[in-house]
Amino acid sequence: MMDITVLGPFNATYRQQSSFVPSATKPRQVLALLALQADRVVTVPNLMEEIWGEQLPRSAATTLQTYILQLRRKLSAALECDAVDAKDVLVTRHGGYLLRAQPGRVDAQEFEKLAASGGSALEAGDDSTASRLLSQALGLWGGPALVDVKVGPVLELDVVRLEEKRMTVLGQRIDADLRLGRHGELVPELSVLTTRHPMHETFCAQLMTALYRSGGSWRALDVYQRLRSALVTELGLEPSQRLKRLHQAVLSGEEIPDHRGSAPSHGRTAARLSSRPTAA
Repeated sequence: MMDITVLGPFNATYRQQSSFVPSATKPRQVLALLALQADRVVTVPNLMEEIWGEQLPRSAATTLQTYILQLRRKLSAALECDAVDAKDVLVTRHGGYLLRAQPGRVDAQEFEKLAASGGSALEAGDDSTASRLLSQALGLWGGPALVDVKVGPVLELDVVRLEEKRMTVLGQRIDADLRLGRHGELVPELSVLTTRHPMHETFCAQLMTALYRSGGSWRALDVYQRLRSALVTELGLEPSQRLKRLHQAVLSGEEIPDHRGSAPSHGRTAARLSSRPTAA
């Protein structure tokens, strides 16, 4: 069985014993892209774009074949005396290459699967199951995606997508926990999140809800004012109507209904990819 860690420091092992992740930058990029697209063909042009961008050397095709050969040699060493051939794992297909991985062995794929199941449970109103599945999905993350891989133009899109998905799943899990009445437990976590992402309206709304339901109305109002100040100062925008309605409900002492869906309004999120160290 092959295990590939993408959501954190990059690693790929066979039978959880020998790593076949190369140390050189470009072969590492190739393997990372193949891993993120596991069981799907990655075309030669996409691989070349990831490695060299628009500045393709004349020897690009030959050099890419050399990187594939190096990866197969690393994989063969990890396979040792196993009956599986490296060419059956890193497969040549017409126009590209495919990395075979058994179900559940690539953490990014498992994250997507758990996130989808948890999201469906949330929509169905099964908050306990949603919280459990979404927590499992988030638990697969050991740090920023591909934190120790040099990211080119193709991998960057995958990394952005995964990081945005992570934020959405986190918001969904908090929604489920709010509906389960875990208001006081959520306040410390949401306080950290709103500090890290001061213009993320979903986290702000969730913290206001948790504080209000925990008897901290004045603190909920303070959260709103801090968000409004950040939005006006940084973007010249007022909070969304959803936040304004929530603010008014807190001022009036009204009951706050549970909200579904955790995408930040107007795309206002301060979640940004941190800089990533490159491999040698």
